[in-house]
Amino acid sequence: MASDDDNRSQKRNHTEFRDDASDSSSDDDMGPSYPPKLPRRKEESYPTKSSTSPLCPNGVVKFWKKIGQGIDFVKEFKAHDGEIKSVSVSNDGRSFATVGADETVKIFDVITFDLLKGASVPVLAVSEESKPLIHIYDGRGEKEEAIHTIKGLHRKPVHLMAYNEAYDCVVSADEGGMLEYWRPSGDYEKPEGVFEYKSSTNLFDFKKAKSVPSCLSISPNGRSFVTFSLPDRNIRMFDFATAKLHREYDESLQVAEEMHRAGTGATKLDNVEFGRRAAHERDIESDMLKYKTNVIFDESGNFIIYGSMLGIKVLNTYTNQVVKVYGKDENFRAVNVAIYQGQPQKKGITTVEMGASVNPLLQEAETRDPMLVATGVGKVRFYMFTNEEEVSKSTRDVQNEKPTMLGHKKDAKAKKTETGTAAILRTTYGDIHIRLFPDAAPKAVENFVTHSKNGYYNNTIFHRVIRKFMIQGGDPLGDGTGGESIWGREFEDEFSSLKHDKPFTVSMANAGPNTNASQFFITTEKTPWLDGKHTIFGRATQGFDIIHKIENVRTHKEQPEEDIKIVNIDII
Repeated sequence: MASDDDNRSQKRNHTEFRDDASDSSSDDDMGPSYPPKLPRRKEESYPTKSSTSPLCPNGVVKFWKKIGQGIDFVKEFKAHDGEIKSVSVSNDGRSFATVGADETVKIFDVITFDLLKGASVPVLAVSEESKPLIHIYDGRGEKEEAIHTIKGLHRKPVHLMAYNEAYDCVVSADEGGMLEYWRPSGDYEKPEGVFEYKSSTNLFDFKKAKSVPSCLSISPNGRSFVTFSLPDRNIRMFDFATAKLHREYDESLQVAEEMHRAGTGATKLDNVEFGRRAAHERDIESDMLKYKTNVIFDESGNFIIYGSMLGIKVLNTYTNQVVKVYGKDENFRAVNVAIYQGQPQKKGITTVEMGASVNPLLQEAETRDPMLVATGVGKVRFYMFTNEEEVSKSTRDVQNEKPTMLGHKKDAKAKKTETGTAAILRTTYGDIHIRLFPDAAPKAVENFVTHSKNGYYNNTIFHRVIRKFMIQGGDPLGDGTGGESIWGREFEDEFSSLKHDKPFTVSMANAGPNTNASQFFITTEKTPWLDGKHTIFGRATQGFDIIHKIENVRTHKEQPEEDIKIVNIDII
């Protein structure tokens, strides 16, 4: 769990960078430490650094139930083989649908937290990934064939759809930046009560800006809808009936940089931290993330909430002022956000006598427990911001159960453990051959081998290089702050009889005892002070000249001036 008052996660927090002149030390630095006689330098990041954020989509759906205070985990499904491309909730909140890369649709009954059992949703609209077609299905799942197909409405594939109950109207957006209104029944044409001519609207603004909406949300009262578009990074708020532009907010990097220089930003950052966040911000436009960002309304419809490089912003659309920024000091960039504002389950009349009485049941019914939930770039967890004041760093991070399979029988045989005895690390400077030690460090080798086979290390860089010491890589973010193990959590050290008594030793980088993730390093000298601190899982056998070539590149505060990439890793 994460809260705005508790700014550092229990897991290592690498977003707090300090100047070299600082005398403070941190247990959060990722990687091997200098020998005692050498001064300890701090790892920093730079405005020009590029980064990647590979995700691990696994098709898992989790259900959490809101209770009096907080949430309870209910059930978990392996709904799809591969990535979940899109999700949607019915207007009455009873049904939840997912679309997977496996070209299947799964519909769940939210009340029973199970596959659909009599939900009241009448229709389900599904667009094709490669064709400009929208198929209408029976939302109860009783008929597998489409009951209608909408053709000719769009010229390019549709990637966004949102239903407005107040107007019985769907707004759809295609990959060319065109928006259309249509009724999800009858003749499937534009409904009455909205604009007559599209030329009188601002729906062509996306085409003019050469941008495409990446999200589309309807306000609770149905009077407005809001979009976020790329690559212009503009938030546009439209009046629904007229489709006229009501508000427009520029969240581009250029504006953020200008506000940072002028000191007028909602959050004040030093130059190094701002540069680090700006480098990561470019990942939002990647194919894996561009349709996962969203902007939402609060229950009043007066505020919009969205993730940004400065934190999760709450913006008053009447005053055009940012009234709150959540998670501004947290070490993640919020992508997808959702809000629960804690309305009582039953609305009733509260009399003067009831209000004046001491009634625990009444007080409990009227209690509001609002929460803001967010996901983060490259993170396999979600974050909750609540009004809870007593938050402990030791208890706020919660690990959840492994997913159960949906529609699949459990394998009789246990999943085969990935291992290997050798690897070829192919870099932009040449190949490095590594001998692995699965007997001495089985978990570290399994983690390295699995990540290598899955392409996790592909195109990552050697982000930390120290002459006559070591070269370090394995961070998908490219700045020493990222990386996850194949288990989604840190794993324990594995110390053996192997020592750092010779150069070219391959070991796990960490931020302290039992904090191994994905980063690793190769020594270039004897480093006995690392014994008992870092898990040795391999040694280089060929490519010593490549290691020395990388070791001797020009660096700025341990960061190579030119990116040296790991193209891929072959396991033998």
